[in-house]
Amino acid sequence: MLLKLRKKAKGFTLIELMIVVAIIGILAAIAIPNFLRYQAKSKQSEAKANLGAIFTSETSYKAEKDTYTQRVSGGVTVLDWAPTGTTRYVYSVLDSLTSTLFTAEASGNIDNDATLDVWRIDQMRTLTNTQNDVTTG
Repeated sequence: MLLKLRKKAKGFTLIELMIVVAIIGILAAIAIPNFLRYQAKSKQSEAKANLGAIFTSETSYKAEKDTYTQRVSGGVTVLDWAPTGTTRYVYSVLDSLTSTLFTAEASGNIDNDATLDVWRIDQMRTLTNTQNDVTTG
């Protein structure tokens, strides 16, 4: 008689469901921070691409004028470059002591914390991340 009743009972027990929920929770706790970190790293590609474009513009300007651009009043340069669309970074060409050097900078907050992400490129096309907003841990 008990064997017949036991065969009709189908489904999962509460403990089995709780174990599955716990496993899903552990997997989510591991996956979500990694996903957010990879998402922030992908946002950094905007700065890299736009600083590369600034480098190209500066190189073209130097080929024509035999000098790199310098900032004039208000932080504006004579460089004919502007990013298109909505940007996550603010771009600027930093003041230089000579006309044979330039440094361009991109700074932005890509993951909504207090830390800024700062990238720089110079006349040798050296791209550096002076302040990293992407957490490593």
